[in-house]
Amino acid sequence: MKLAIAGKGGVGKTTLASLLAESYASEGTPVIAVDADPDANFAGALGIPAEVASQITPVAELKDLIEERTGAKPGGATTFFKLNPMVDDIPDGFSFSKGNIKLLVMGKVRRGGGGCMCPESTLVRALLSHLVLARSEVIIVDMEAGLEHLGRGTAQSVDAFIIVAEPGQRSIDTARAIERLAKDIGVRNCFVVGSKTRNESDHRFIHDSLRGLEVLGFIDYDHQILGADRQGLGVFDAAPKAAQQVREIKHKLDQVYQG
Repeated sequence: MKLAIAGKGGVGKTTLASLLAESYASEGTPVIAVDADPDANFAGALGIPAEVASQITPVAELKDLIEERTGAKPGGATTFFKLNPMVDDIPDGFSFSKGNIKLLVMGKVRRGGGGCMCPESTLVRALLSHLVLARSEVIIVDMEAGLEHLGRGTAQSVDAFIIVAEPGQRSIDTARAIERLAKDIGVRNCFVVGSKTRNESDHRFIHDSLRGLEVLGFIDYDHQILGADRQGLGVFDAAPKAAQQVREIKHKLDQVYQG
C-alpha cells in the first residue's frame, strides 16, 4: 500500500498517518513513514521523544548529500543540476527506525513556490517517486495541503489519497481544494476520513458536505489523543479507541486494494 494523507493544518492528518503506520507495523508489516509536511510532527505522533526527533536531519537540509547527488549546492544560483539523482539508498541510510517503522523527514524547501525546481526540491521529489514506485514496504506520506512534493507520475501511482476533514466549513473547503489539486496531478483514488467528530450529526455533516467522495471512517474527538500530545506519547498506545477506529479504516483499505 502507498498512501498519501492531506488536510487543513491541525485537522488531524498526522494523527491518522501515525495510527495507520502503527497499525501496519503491529502486524509485522514493514512501513516507511514519510513526513512531507514542513510543520513536521510525525515523529511526536509516533511517540519518538522530542530530544531524539530533534536529531533527525530533514532530507532537504542534507546539503552535502544534495550537492553530491544533484551536482549543485542547495540555495545556490546555478540552474544546472541532475533532474534524476540517485536516491535508492536514502530510505535505509537516512531514516530513523522504530520497530517495523522507518521515519523519513523531508523538510521544508526554502526557495520558490509550488513550481520550485531547485536541487533540494528535485531530490525530495525523486525520493518520493522512488518510495512510491520502487519500494516494497507500506508507504505512508503525511503531506502538506499544497501537495508540493508530489509529481504527476508519483501521484498516479499512489494507491489511495486520503483527505482528512473535521466537521467545519473551512476544513470542508480545504478538502475540496485538495481534491481538485489531486485530480489535476492525476490522482485516481481519493477518500475521506472524518476527524474530531463528536456524534452522528458530525458524521452526517462530513458525508453530506463531501458527496462524491467515499468516507472510510472517523477518528472521533478523544481526550486521550490530546493527552498523548501533551505527554509526548505515541497516539497508538495512548488512545486505544482511536487506534481501533483506524484499524477499521485500514481494514476497508485492505479490502479495496488486496481483495
